[in-house]
Amino acid sequence: MITQRKSDGLTDFGLIALAAIWGVNFSIVKVALNELEPLAFNALRFPLAAAALGWIVFRGTEDLMPQREDVPRILLLGLIGNVLYQLAFIIGLDWTYAGNASLLLATTPVWTVILSAAAGHEQPNRWVIIGIMGTLIGMVLVVIGSDDQLSLGSTTLRGDLLMIVGSIFWSVYTVAGAKPVARYGALRMTTWTLWVGTPILFAAGIPSLLQTDLTDVSAQVWWAIFYAGLFALALAYVIWYHGVEKLGNSRTAVYSNLVPVWALITAWIWLGERPEMLQLLGAASILIGLTISRLGQTSTTVIPEV
Repeated sequence: MITQRKSDGLTDFGLIALAAIWGVNFSIVKVALNELEPLAFNALRFPLAAAALGWIVFRGTEDLMPQREDVPRILLLGLIGNVLYQLAFIIGLDWTYAGNASLLLATTPVWTVILSAAAGHEQPNRWVIIGIMGTLIGMVLVVIGSDDQLSLGSTTLRGDLLMIVGSIFWSVYTVAGAKPVARYGALRMTTWTLWVGTPILFAAGIPSLLQTDLTDVSAQVWWAIFYAGLFALALAYVIWYHGVEKLGNSRTAVYSNLVPVWALITAWIWLGERPEMLQLLGAASILIGLTISRLGQTSTTVIPEV
């Protein structure tokens, strides 16, 4: 029992750290897109992430390939989580504000709970639902309490809609990946799906790369590529799927509501963007909702057999 509690605590800590990694990433990527086209940025960071995870997997296991019957699902997951989602994320972020993007992606738990219940993976109890509602109320408070820079106005509508679509893609990726993650583990599944998406994203970015003089790219942008590739992709994906493996779909997805909180804190400290009172209340509501949901769900995830 003590070991299990320690394991859950480490998982919780990892997911909080993941939220911080992603929260900071919005600002980092937004700055980098001032010098690089979105598809060029993805073409540079994804091979870095795929190579890093491939090296880890190669050193850590002898069974490098999935069973033949699981290949179609892994290919589909790679397309959803590392092509469709990433295209929606990077283009949507380029078309809207970093704050808008982080807030709209916080709708992920709603789609994940709906999809998980529909797939029969898990049935959230009332406390989980109350906690999720608390996080969503907090998200609304953050939105309505923001200034013009974070407004959901028509000038950012394309990017805002793409971020919502991206949130749905990520929820599908989370729910559909639960069973193969249980079979193969988070590290191998993350690596395989990255290997599926990387060639496609690299090919899509070649035209933009050919039009870019990489010698003029600043050191700050190269650092952003390194961070977005190794931390926001490679490390973050492993932590995410580890959370799915240990805590289940819905409880893991709730942690994504911490991302806009970290994004606001980062903007406050780094960019001098002082949050309004409603935003602070919203952040508190997100944290309280997260705690209720995490403590209220005690059952384990049910993953159906093939």
